[in-house]
Amino acid sequence: MCSVANVVLPKRSARLSVLIILICLSSLMIFGCSMNPPHEVKVTENKSSESIKNAVYSKSTFGLYDISTFDVYVDGQIIHVLAGGKQSSDDQHIVIRYTRSEDGGDRWENSVAIDDGFPTTIASRGNDIQLAVNGKYLVALWQTEGELPGMGPMVSAYSSDNGKTWRRGLNPAANNDGSQAHIDLIVDQHGNFHVIWLEDPDENGYQGLRYSRSTNHGKQWRQPVTLDESTCSCCWNTFALSPDNKLNILYRDMTPRDMSLIQSSDAGLTWQRPSTVGDFQWQFNGCPHVGGGLKTVEVNGAVQLHSVVWTGVQESPGLYHLYSDEDGQRWSVPENLGNVAINGDVAVRGRHNVAAIWNEMEAEGLSIFYAKSENGDSTWLTPHRLTQAENAATHPRLVATKHGFLAMWTEKPNMQPGQLAWQTFK
Repeated sequence: MCSVANVVLPKRSARLSVLIILICLSSLMIFGCSMNPPHEVKVTENKSSESIKNAVYSKSTFGLYDISTFDVYVDGQIIHVLAGGKQSSDDQHIVIRYTRSEDGGDRWENSVAIDDGFPTTIASRGNDIQLAVNGKYLVALWQTEGELPGMGPMVSAYSSDNGKTWRRGLNPAANNDGSQAHIDLIVDQHGNFHVIWLEDPDENGYQGLRYSRSTNHGKQWRQPVTLDESTCSCCWNTFALSPDNKLNILYRDMTPRDMSLIQSSDAGLTWQRPSTVGDFQWQFNGCPHVGGGLKTVEVNGAVQLHSVVWTGVQESPGLYHLYSDEDGQRWSVPENLGNVAINGDVAVRGRHNVAAIWNEMEAEGLSIFYAKSENGDSTWLTPHRLTQAENAATHPRLVATKHGFLAMWTEKPNMQPGQLAWQTFK
């Protein structure tokens, strides 16, 4: 295996000058941004990928008026979706609804609203509501409003009847003070629920990666622990479970601003940090608002990890795919995806069926592309366009199902109310 530090990555003239300012502009539209002054740039037309002008995909509001956040989780053969949004144009209260599909995403059950008695969420794309499922047990987490605008504690909800009714659980954090954001949630093979989030419980002036677990389906949570006391404060974190029940967390570190991997082989009791996923050595004092994607698969009795990470390093900014045949100890040479790409995700259906999805920054706005690798390494087929830039589609998610791959995202064409969109492919 090679480290990116030992490889000369290709320069891409359009992306070298355009990427940082566009990240900031996109972030400002969603949740604000703090960074160094960018260069003046001109957005160039994307001509590097195959275009599908009339791509057909499905859209719905699932009983809401304007969807602003969602999560998708696959448990066995069932796809579960949690979506949040306003119920009318003049209603600022965010309602959360749950639905599921048993046929790969073609048909969805009537959505169920989580009780209005729960505190509302301030979740948005990049800081989404979260869902994890184990059979009839479901756990949802989201950030609610606190004393300061845009900040607040977590809210926990659980269901023991396949999502038909919901009750409030305890907050996984030690208290309801400060800001508890950028949550991710997963359930292991023994039915334990695990949660991570960013928080500054000691008021040190910077966010840290925090962790807790529940052994009773989200009703109560163990005492939280700090996995990394100094991280980037605004990028989403990603959980992935290995076939051998190992917990894997991908998160953006503080210095350098690269993506780090941390793992636990004993259900979260102890943790080890084996590697940086893409050792770009990006030195940056700001908030890129971009996390990464991480999935695992068993290959010939061993665990293979696949990740997509974004970097703003000046020499080679962009979105990259990497894989590890050594359980995250070492990673492949980063392979660039897209032209001016951000907000990536990855999914795996066996060694020879890997797919990635991302936002492409174009002159008219954000579009969505996906690509596939049929050999499980760094060889990718021609990317396919899913959406046009004028649809304002953002933050795509990608999951593997028994039927193939399911891509999901939100979009707001012509500043219309947001909808949840999805597309299936093999």
